[in-house]
Amino acid sequence: MPDYQYTALDRSGKKLNGTLTGRDIQDAAGKVRSQGYYPIDISPASGGTSKAITEKTNIPASGGEQLKTILASGKKVPRVHILLFTRELADLIDAGLPIDRALSVLVEQTENDALQDMVRVLQGDIRAGKPLSEALRRYPREFPNLYANMIRAGEISGQLPAVMTRLADFLEKEAVRRSQVVAAMTYPMVLISIATLAVIFLLSFVIPRLQSVFTDLHAALPLPTRMLLGLSAFISRDWWIMLLIIGTGVIAFKAWTGTIGGKRTYDSFLLSAPLFGKLTTKLVMARFVRTLGTLLAGGVPILESLEISSSAVGNTATEQLIHHVKNGVRQGETLSGAMEKTGGFLPLVSHMTAVGEETGRLAQMLIRTSNTLDFEVDNAMRRLTSLVEPLVVLLMGSFVGFVVLSILMPIFEANTMVK
Repeated sequence: MPDYQYTALDRSGKKLNGTLTGRDIQDAAGKVRSQGYYPIDISPASGGTSKAITEKTNIPASGGEQLKTILASGKKVPRVHILLFTRELADLIDAGLPIDRALSVLVEQTENDALQDMVRVLQGDIRAGKPLSEALRRYPREFPNLYANMIRAGEISGQLPAVMTRLADFLEKEAVRRSQVVAAMTYPMVLISIATLAVIFLLSFVIPRLQSVFTDLHAALPLPTRMLLGLSAFISRDWWIMLLIIGTGVIAFKAWTGTIGGKRTYDSFLLSAPLFGKLTTKLVMARFVRTLGTLLAGGVPILESLEISSSAVGNTATEQLIHHVKNGVRQGETLSGAMEKTGGFLPLVSHMTAVGEETGRLAQMLIRTSNTLDFEVDNAMRRLTSLVEPLVVLLMGSFVGFVVLSILMPIFEANTMVK
């Protein structure tokens, strides 16, 4: 039987070359696939005239032109599509499909055009011999360091399917947490918006029409009535000044929080605010320990995991604490000891970390801690949400009472003077 030389991809997407014997091209391709590789080029080793078999693709090897087009378009792939892509790719690889074939399936199944183009470029990089983690770094917006580093750890350890499954679980948990926060904030914001619009309607349309009634009384108006009429006149005539003040305040606040010092001060305030401080702290800590636990479970070294986790918490004050912890670990301290030394971590986090270090199950303990914090956050948000409705009703009722009192007081005084 003749000899054939082949170029193929292994399960991690790395290119390899070799030779084997076969009855024909198709038989040689079947033998390459039986070894767990995906053939992309097979030809006679002797340079004979037999027709070579090459996997066709309409993707440029480097995907450079498509990448430029995607980046120029500025289209962002929604998180939910990234989550579905991760879950489906993990399932396909776990089922034994080579990465190249798995990406081909996802190109056909993906409904988002921007993600479909990205997958085509990724497939071109894989066929050019790049590992998946390196190909993903082309898109830092969709696949941040946490994502790419976990994939790289899976490639190095030979556990890419398990790591991708764990990564998909992490993204699902983050999506659930984000949706819970949005859902919890939606009702209070709608209620507050309706109450604000009702107040503006009263001050700008109802009260001005009652001013002629007060003028006909020909009497000095009480202080509450004068205050109400002055506020109504300001809303009706000088509303643009109010918008200018609000707009200037928003721009100034964004500019202040855009500075390093301003952002750190604001984030520190969020962690220590009287009503929302504890809730914010638990949210940030849950995100930190979930990210750290997921990275450690995926095989990422602890110093690198701490660096990635610090950029994923979304709070610069906590990020600074994590950097102190990283420096302590680099100097030989235990993770739990470095946490306690900073004094900025919740006792639950440092204690569970210590238990994880003692039992050799640090990653599992961190993930379990994040689940506990998520449960506490859910309960706290439900309690706060239940307080918003009576608080808004109380404030709205107080304002309506003030309006009614301001309207009736001059009428009562006029009737007293007539008698």
